[in-house]
Amino acid sequence: MKPKMQEDIQRTRSSPEEYELLVLGSGTAGKLISWTLAKHGMKTASIERKYVGGSCQNIACLPSKNVIHSAKVASYFRRSEEFGITKGDWKIDMQGVRARKRKMVKDLVDIQIDHYKESGAELLMGSGRFVGPKTIEVTSADGVIRLLHGKQVVINIGTHATIDPTPGLREVNPLTHIEALELDRIPEHLIILGGGFVGVEFAQAMRRFGCRVTIVDRNARLIHREDEDISAALHELFRDEGIDVLTGTRITRVEGKSGESVKLSANRNGSELVLEGSDILVAAGRTPNTDGIGLDLAGVETTSHGYIKVNERLETTAPDVWAVGECAGSPHFTHISENDFHIVHENILGGHRVTTGRQVPFCVFTDPEFARVGLSETEANEGGVAYRLAKIPLSAVQRARTLSETRGFMKALIDTQSDRILGFSVFGVEAGEIMASVQVAMIAGLPYTALRDAIFTHPTLLEGLIALFNNVTPASVPASKA
Repeated sequence: MKPKMQEDIQRTRSSPEEYELLVLGSGTAGKLISWTLAKHGMKTASIERKYVGGSCQNIACLPSKNVIHSAKVASYFRRSEEFGITKGDWKIDMQGVRARKRKMVKDLVDIQIDHYKESGAELLMGSGRFVGPKTIEVTSADGVIRLLHGKQVVINIGTHATIDPTPGLREVNPLTHIEALELDRIPEHLIILGGGFVGVEFAQAMRRFGCRVTIVDRNARLIHREDEDISAALHELFRDEGIDVLTGTRITRVEGKSGESVKLSANRNGSELVLEGSDILVAAGRTPNTDGIGLDLAGVETTSHGYIKVNERLETTAPDVWAVGECAGSPHFTHISENDFHIVHENILGGHRVTTGRQVPFCVFTDPEFARVGLSETEANEGGVAYRLAKIPLSAVQRARTLSETRGFMKALIDTQSDRILGFSVFGVEAGEIMASVQVAMIAGLPYTALRDAIFTHPTLLEGLIALFNNVTPASVPASKA
């Protein structure tokens, strides 16, 4: 390094640039905090290493749903005769699928950059690390170093796909969701490690593009934390679509090169087996991006799993330093990260808002979807919460019949002492939209009878709520847990 450059760096480190707010990471919560407080007149800077706007719109939620929708369109081509349409010559063009996804991502990134410009928040592209309390050193791609100090600091650095220390796994260069969304070819045989939300979404999409797919999961069933009837419905769906599922299976060694040929040695319920495929996709959990960024120098403590320790106000162990999103251990959903923004925004401005007791709705975008808000039966039983159960098949909803989408069911848990809705789950077409209506009723504290007695437009999927809640056992009749 030239002496002049060394002098410049030393001078920069001794006199940091002052900001009222620094945000490390530009994910959902971070960007919203930057834009909003900049509009309040705060001198604000966001530091982003690579993905402007965070993972959701670049490499996760939105691009994956874009690709999943392309796969659903492909499934309609295969089912065309069911709808009275004669099949013609057609094929999957993965380069076209990728181009559609890339265009959406570019448009979204352009929108984010415009928001930074309009709000007055400064966007700094570079790698950031703490070098002291509320002090961040930013190194750009071309080696320029800046030192920043903030009166308030928000950490929003997200997570990355976990690659287990299975012998040979890292060496085969497996796909994660990032690389899977950039595929310009259809793998011959994709082996997916993990039967959680990410794994099942990709499994169905890739199968519908024409790929042979095998899911390998160490747990006894897919999305194992959910109720058994949900897992069973997903297993049945995958069986019908030709997706192989190996549960209770632990990988012991991996050999080869993903994208060419791979061989997996595994143990399933005490028996040894070997799997061979062309590609591996790792979808077995997330790891916070907290290593190597100087959190100890900033006085920010982490948990035993590497997540940043926060209280119910999302304050870290360092004064005036906050953490939001997945790195803070918040549920791994973009809508929760957005709620983190509201909490920190209000608290920075002197208010008092907490994470305690907030609802965590979610939707798994298989086809059909699975969505839930509130308690599942599993959670209720584990917590000793008594409930009344109502459940109907989607085939009881006439709109589902018009769509030829009758697979699935709805169910609700109702308090035994009142008519309060404790939880709602649906595995079926447009599950996320149906769930949202029930969630609004739960937020408002409405009894289930408000939905039971409602007048919904015919024929719509929401009509199913009338049938569902008409199946609730009256509170005067003694009921036991299902």
